[in-house]
Amino acid sequence: MASSLGSLLFVSFLYFISHPSHGFRPKALVLPVSKDASTLQYTTLISQRTPLVPVKLVLDLGGQFLWVDCDQNYVSSTYHPARCHSAQCSLARSTACGDCFSTPRPGCYNNTCGLDPDNTITHTATGGQLGYDVVSVRSTDGSNPGRVVAVSNFLFVCAPTFLLEGLASGATGMAGLGRARIGLPSQFASAFSFHKKFAICLTSSTSDGVVFFGDGPYNFLGEPIIDASKFLTYTPLYINPVSTAAAFSQGEPSTEYFIGVKSIRIGDNKTVPLNTSLLSIDSNGYGGVKISTVDPYTVMEASIFAAFTEAFVEQLAAISRVAAVKPFEVCYSAENLSSTRVGPSVPFINLVLQNDGVTWTITGSNSMVQVSDEVLCLGFVNGGSNPRTSIVIGAYQFEDNLLQIDLARSRLGFTGSLFWERTTCSNFNFTSIA
Repeated sequence: MASSLGSLLFVSFLYFISHPSHGFRPKALVLPVSKDASTLQYTTLISQRTPLVPVKLVLDLGGQFLWVDCDQNYVSSTYHPARCHSAQCSLARSTACGDCFSTPRPGCYNNTCGLDPDNTITHTATGGQLGYDVVSVRSTDGSNPGRVVAVSNFLFVCAPTFLLEGLASGATGMAGLGRARIGLPSQFASAFSFHKKFAICLTSSTSDGVVFFGDGPYNFLGEPIIDASKFLTYTPLYINPVSTAAAFSQGEPSTEYFIGVKSIRIGDNKTVPLNTSLLSIDSNGYGGVKISTVDPYTVMEASIFAAFTEAFVEQLAAISRVAAVKPFEVCYSAENLSSTRVGPSVPFINLVLQNDGVTWTITGSNSMVQVSDEVLCLGFVNGGSNPRTSIVIGAYQFEDNLLQIDLARSRLGFTGSLFWERTTCSNFNFTSIA
């Protein structure tokens, strides 16, 4: 009986959020993504509330949900708290129910269910209240931004102002793209009945990258127009059975995206000698390999990092090294490294995935970081011994690569560097507004 009631509440809430404005039902949505130069965080803009206001958010690929600061200037005639034991709370898997003994306002209502918003930059979590309000974004045909559409009852969490510490200037929250039922991908797919998938393409330039919600095409300017969905290779996604959030309930799985890496090869197919058991997730939720937009560079467990850097240096033995530049440990003189279409001429790094025929190739454009006019460094960081996750693939390593996450089929699609196709993630045509 309880299971049937839960299913009924879930279906009822999908109906509750599935009324797009003016009857127009888009096939996909699009958001711009900018790189903040000082923090190396990736931010996006959505419109929220009534009247609508632009809200700057730090993008968190594995984040659980949208959370925003409601303590400062949250004014909206369409905000509603999610009442305890409601369909909204059931969808959000909230078991907390609390009161707020103050003047009622967004984030402070009695009889309202709670969730724990998580600042994944500072690894800080706190209590917050679940609510819903209008969220407005642009539709797309895969080539250009289209009509603005709205979800009238988008679930999010109100957080206190102090949780913004460490976020990019002007950001008032975080946009979670994780596999949770109230993550942005799931809510948008439910609201507009499109495929439960999204694609992210981060830019290495000062222009905007892009996030698509829904299926392709994912078209970028080039000669001719490049549909990046045509170049996707797929690998399974895995679920870490133990949450990786700063605060969570026992038995709650992680909402982050983990992939299976069998081995790492550098240059002329040299396999890095490492403890491959670290590449799997153990029963306590430790180990494995995940993808992150909040880590600017790939972080490796100490023994993996040592073997990896030793193998890379060996492959590049003809090039003399220079002094390390923190946080990096392996650096070279820029004048000794020639340039290619896909970045500095250094050995390719191949992550061997489900079998030898499926590899994620990291070229020089994603492995080497220009830290000054004179110095290039290998953009991988020592994560110390016994980290929670053995390898965190940081955002720099997939800039100008398009990644598609298919939640329904639990798989990751990746293109490799779009430089091979003579285009970049900043080449989506945001200048053409329908």
